[in-house]
Amino acid sequence: MLSEHVRRIIVLLMNKELIINVTPSEVTIALVEDKQLVELNKEQRKTGFSVGDIYLGKVKKIMPGLNAAFVNIGYEKDAFIHYLDLGPQFSTLHKLVGNLTARKRTPRFENLKLDPNLGKAGKISSYIATGQTILVQIAKEAISTKGPRLTSDISLAGRNVVLIPFSNKISISQKIKSSEERKRLKRIAESFLPQNYGLIIRTAAVGKQDEDLENDIRTLVDRWEVALEKVGQQEPPALLLGEMNRTTALLRDLLNGSFSNIYVDDSAVYDEVRDYIRTIAPEKEKIVKRYKGSVPIFDNFDISRQIKSLFAKYVTLRKGAYLIIEHTEALHVVDVNSGNRAKVDNDQEQTALDVNLQAAAEIARQLRLRDMGGIIVIDFIDLAKGEHRQTLYDTMKQLMSTDRAKHTVLPLSKFGLMQITRQRVRPETQMDVRETCPTCHGTGTITPSILLDEQIENKIAYYVNEKHLSYIKLRVSPFVRAFLMRGVWPIRLRWMLKYKCYIRIVSDQSTGFVETKFFRRGNEELV
Repeated sequence: MLSEHVRRIIVLLMNKELIINVTPSEVTIALVEDKQLVELNKEQRKTGFSVGDIYLGKVKKIMPGLNAAFVNIGYEKDAFIHYLDLGPQFSTLHKLVGNLTARKRTPRFENLKLDPNLGKAGKISSYIATGQTILVQIAKEAISTKGPRLTSDISLAGRNVVLIPFSNKISISQKIKSSEERKRLKRIAESFLPQNYGLIIRTAAVGKQDEDLENDIRTLVDRWEVALEKVGQQEPPALLLGEMNRTTALLRDLLNGSFSNIYVDDSAVYDEVRDYIRTIAPEKEKIVKRYKGSVPIFDNFDISRQIKSLFAKYVTLRKGAYLIIEHTEALHVVDVNSGNRAKVDNDQEQTALDVNLQAAAEIARQLRLRDMGGIIVIDFIDLAKGEHRQTLYDTMKQLMSTDRAKHTVLPLSKFGLMQITRQRVRPETQMDVRETCPTCHGTGTITPSILLDEQIENKIAYYVNEKHLSYIKLRVSPFVRAFLMRGVWPIRLRWMLKYKCYIRIVSDQSTGFVETKFFRRGNEELV
């Protein structure tokens, strides 16, 4: 296993790029590490209701059995808040909101007297009632048939710190290990933080100067005071304070020394991103670049092909192994299959371990890429040896350690299943990767043909490298043969030069559009 120090060095050496594609309806943001797509975020433009938004809402219904309430914040479905989400200082917040809505004279926020904290065993009906105005923040966006999830334990995230009104506690990220740095950061925070404000110091604050943290704190305090001023000016439901959009939120959370480039294909968003970078890290302004190519930005950076490849139900791995990813309302299921590899390798236990470790790396990537949340159940290939099961568990925990979402990885059960819980605050990212079948003219659908050449090449690489073949014959449909043979520099010729193998391609009308058969010399079919 890699040490924590070595793992951090590897992470820092990664070449991270942000590719931003802007259309009239949405902004799609791709995070690429060493040219490999690892995260994809889609933000609908002008839709609102994002995580972190602060609203003035009205309680619609109390649910004593759930110890929760439904709140109207202007969304098509009422939002949900549980008693435990009211926050320890809800009584103080409720009094403040009541005074502001009644336009009563109130002391400055830092001069407020805080009430005792709420107990964890209370009843929501003791604190709020139907028709009451309530200040809330979106904790989770609407997912499927559910409305947004709310909290009244308000927090405002900045680049280096997270501000928590109605608190006087200063916390420091556990990822900051140096005791000297922790003491320095806490000393700076105590010197600038007003009364009745708590603070969480983020990992990004390491090495920052006093004025950087001071500016961050003052900016967040000003934003909170602006939100309070609007309470007495708005009628619920009303947005008081909008979180920054997904683009700048990602930059806030991800930007570090390993970020090399940010490409944007829209001038307005380019200016917005550049201004934000100039504010938080002036020395990095030059990494923001305006893309002006004639080819779509996602095609130019090979994002489109990766999206089609990675969002399908079937995800191929090396040497014929593959994953099947199924989604249900309750959970996500991932099935690991060895494919053709199990038929050619002799050591079944070692093969199972190799495939499982390869699958674990891809699954960790898929969870981030699709932003899969809730319960994920993985059916790995059965392992007989206890040390192999422990190796797989340790590897999965290591691979998940770079995931920013809160998660828990459980050891393999006696049935060979691994359970992962992962925080879900936004709807899962899904892409429609189907295309009309040219054979039946739209009465059915097929997996993307754009991936077919990649799948064929993977098999050729396997037969050449593992089986040491110097001759391979492919039997494909006429459409596929024409595609592989077209041009002065056809794909077939490139494969032959790359793998130093003679490749013959023959067409067969009876072969399905995405079906490919492989033969060695003597017309013996390869399985």
